[in-house]
Amino acid sequence: MNGSPMTRREALKAASFTILPAGLARGYAANNRLNIGIIGLAGMGALDARPLHEMGENIAALCDVDTEFVEMRAKEYPKARKYTDFRRMIEKEKLDGVVVATPDQSHAYISVFAMRHGLHVYCEKPLTQTVHEARIMARVAAETKRTTQMGTQSSADARNMRTVELIQSGALGDITEVHVATDRPIWPQGYDRLPGEDPIPSTLNWDLWLGPAPYRPYKHRYPEGHMVYGPEKKKQSEFEIAGLSPVPPRGVVYHPFVWRGFTDFGSGALGDIAPHALNVVFWALDLGAPSAVEVIETSGMKRDMYPDWTVLRFDWAARGAHPPFSIYWYDGGKQVPKEVSGGKGGMIWIGTKGSLPAGRGPFLGQKTEPYPQPEPRQWNRESVHKDWVAAVKAGKPAPCHFGYAGPFTEAYQLGNIALKVGHRIEWDPLAFRITNCREANQYLTREYRRGWDMKEIAGKAFDV
Repeated sequence: MNGSPMTRREALKAASFTILPAGLARGYAANNRLNIGIIGLAGMGALDARPLHEMGENIAALCDVDTEFVEMRAKEYPKARKYTDFRRMIEKEKLDGVVVATPDQSHAYISVFAMRHGLHVYCEKPLTQTVHEARIMARVAAETKRTTQMGTQSSADARNMRTVELIQSGALGDITEVHVATDRPIWPQGYDRLPGEDPIPSTLNWDLWLGPAPYRPYKHRYPEGHMVYGPEKKKQSEFEIAGLSPVPPRGVVYHPFVWRGFTDFGSGALGDIAPHALNVVFWALDLGAPSAVEVIETSGMKRDMYPDWTVLRFDWAARGAHPPFSIYWYDGGKQVPKEVSGGKGGMIWIGTKGSLPAGRGPFLGQKTEPYPQPEPRQWNRESVHKDWVAAVKAGKPAPCHFGYAGPFTEAYQLGNIALKVGHRIEWDPLAFRITNCREANQYLTREYRRGWDMKEIAGKAFDV
């Protein structure tokens, strides 16, 4: 490290710290309205705009690559200016901040572009699609001193705050395992790419939708009789659950929403729900990067789709007086083993003094004694949107700022790299290298399509 006297243990510990901005830009008067641009309007962007509007902030501009959604949201915010290209919106409008709610492949590029243009950023989860992009986001946020927030409601969940208090009180002793079962994926995943192409809808700018991702022909629907129509794929999409219309017809291939299962566009089950489910674990235990990720079971990757189901284990080496620790991850219908859960899913904490149900599910497993309840803390967190706005106006970091969300994102995205190579990977965060599998290192970064050069806008923050 350029002659640094730090030992490797100290350096690795430092590499796990959150990246805090040295100081934020000017604050705003509490009664000042923020001018906010919403980028991505088909699903979560629409859901993000509503609370911001209800809080009294000004939805000043709307942007989506599909004009159908721009016009739909314009009915709710008739004074907002309308755009299909986020770059034109950011360069033309006098905004204070933006919400980035596009498919995953564009999160980092749009967010960095916005921060470099002086804007505060609320970016939907997962923060980025690659480990490298997570590093870039944290660095640029610190350099530009923007107020940032990753969009995970778990950062202000009252149950999570109470769980953090209990875990950090030591009531369960040292935590050695956490088991997390999820209901994802709830979109088509685990299939081969469809051949051929369909006409691009007149309302959709397919080139902008692809963003930094490699070009591929547009496909509209899976053919009747395809496995996506089977009973195992009949769960509602987030789009339907949110009550947003028009509801995409069953069998849509990419747009809207069902891009999540494709490696070029989404981050699979991990990227969708780990930012929610695992946030409380990273928060409570102040975790840095895992030392390894083990693929325990999986249905297997397809050429460009994530597996239909997966069981992973994320390992952390002993940290000082704390013993080794592991997170067990189950998706695609896989459940926590009965000897751990008593037959129920959700989240289960196992410590040296006892076990606990918390967060997303009940616990019917190991017998535990009642724990002494620690005094509640003053977290000063209300909701993920209110907390971001309050932080912008106060000129302070938001709870899930990119300096925290970046390292957190690095950790769970390593799970997707393990899935791509199909076996255990061992991670050195200081060297930015997977040490036991040369092939796996290609997945730490990505190639950017022409016109989407991340290095050009990220600057020195791009360098590993």
